[in-house]
Order: sequence, then structure tokens, then C-alpha cells
Amino acid sequence: MQNQEIIDIHTHTFPDSIAKQTVCSLEGRSHTHSFSDGTVEGLSSAIKEAGVSLAVVQPVVTNPLKTEKINRAAAEVNEQTDKTHVFSFGGMHPDTPNYKEELRLIQELGLKGFKLHPAYQQVTFDDIRYQRIVGYAEELGLVTLVHGGVDIGIPGEWASPRQTRILYEAVKPKKLIVAHLGGWQLWEEVKDWLADTELLFDTAFTLGDIAYFDDFPKESRVKQLSKQKFAELVRLLGAERVLFGTDSPWAEHKEQVERIESCPLSDEEKALILGGNAKKLLNL
Repeated sequence: MQNQEIIDIHTHTFPDSIAKQTVCSLEGRSHTHSFSDGTVEGLSSAIKEAGVSLAVVQPVVTNPLKTEKINRAAAEVNEQTDKTHVFSFGGMHPDTPNYKEELRLIQELGLKGFKLHPAYQQVTFDDIRYQRIVGYAEELGLVTLVHGGVDIGIPGEWASPRQTRILYEAVKPKKLIVAHLGGWQLWEEVKDWLADTELLFDTAFTLGDIAYFDDFPKESRVKQLSKQKFAELVRLLGAERVLFGTDSPWAEHKEQVERIESCPLSDEEKALILGGNAKKLLNL
């Protein structure tokens, strides 16, 4: 796997002025440790150390009135991509005013795609508002990345494989990435609902041990996929539909790359996952 160009399609950063407090808040909500400081500089250093070629930031819009501000800030991040190797998508909210205009702005700013997070946006993914956004994004050729499955810090069914299937049947998207291999902690349902679609998937937060706080009760902890179960799910979905992601700062890049490389998959499958699929999708 030497000379492999590695692209992390799923990372998170926050403005320098609020990064520390935001990461601390999210650590408390999820009872887990972060692996970097949540800044673009911190992410840039982390991927350089791990030999990752490019990290794609996925902003989460929780206030629909701040959508344009977040997307313009994302474009500013991309002005430094040649130096940082960090590239930002935009963000969208189901209640973003003039959603078509905002999606066109994302296209004009060259952001290539945007993130949706039903749990943080408190709208289920099968909602007509998401269907309209994803549908128009497809018309514009934009990539959509959506959180899939349970959220570690927010209870409720917001983006289950069943809900994703409803949206898929309504829109039939070609550029929709469902994070966490289609549904975090709902991988058996992914097999039933999403395997026969044309959806894309990322590997973020699916492999390895979760970095729980030491005092978090063991009976409340959940496990990730084993390498064998991961490989079986990838084979079922098709390696050509799976993109490498870490969910940084909630996972460490070097460890995640090593886990993918040590999975019982062929070198060709690993190359597609670690960078080949993302390079083609993003037209790099």
C-alpha cells in the first residue's frame, strides 16, 4: 500500500475562537476523548503526521440563519488548501431560507458538497425538506454527506437505514454519502435497507475502540465493528462505494489508516476506500 494517496472524506473543525469550548462540550456529551484540538491547524498537523493527502471538513449547521456565513467561512478555509491540505465542504440545514439559492452559492464557491446532520438539526432524514435539498443538490452535481445511524450524544431515531431508504426512493441520488457505513450501530439494518441502492458510504467511526472517559460505565459502552465484520459489510456494499473517513477529531488518523490496511480486503479494495473513490467523486 505504499504511495497510496489517502483522502479523509469526513472530518470536523471549528473556528479557532470557539474550538476549545466546542470540543470540550462535545466530549462531555459523548463521554469520549478527542484526538486533536478541533482547529484547521490541528487537523492539518494530524493528517501530515499520518501521511493523509487531504482532509475534507464537514460543517454542521445547527442554526439555519447562519448557513451562508458558515459556507463563506468554508470557502475561506479552501483558500489555504494548498498549504494545509484541508478542504471544506459547505453545510445545509433543512430550514435554511431559500435553500436553492444557498445550494447554488455552495456550487459557486467551489465547495463541491455539503453536510447534513439530522440528529443535530432535529429533523428526521426522510422529511420532505431533506428530500428537496438532496434532490436539488443532485441537479447541481453537488455531493451530499449525511450522518447515518445513531448519534453517540443525541438519542432518538433521526437517520436510520429505513429513513434513508425512504429518501433514496424519493430522490434516487447518485452523490449521497451516508456516513458511518450507512448507520452507526445499526449495521444489520444497513444490510437490509441499503445494500441494493446506489448510495455511497464512509468508514468514519466504525473501526477500533471508542475513546470513552475512564469513569463512563462499562455497561453503557458500545463496540465498533470488528475488522472481519467491517470487511464483510464492505464486500456486501461494494468497495467501489466506500470512502475513508475518520470523524476527526474523534479518531486518530494514523490508527484508522492502519486498521483499514490490516482488514481482510484486497489491495485493490483498500486503494479504492482509502483514496481512489474520493478522488473520482471529487474530481481531483
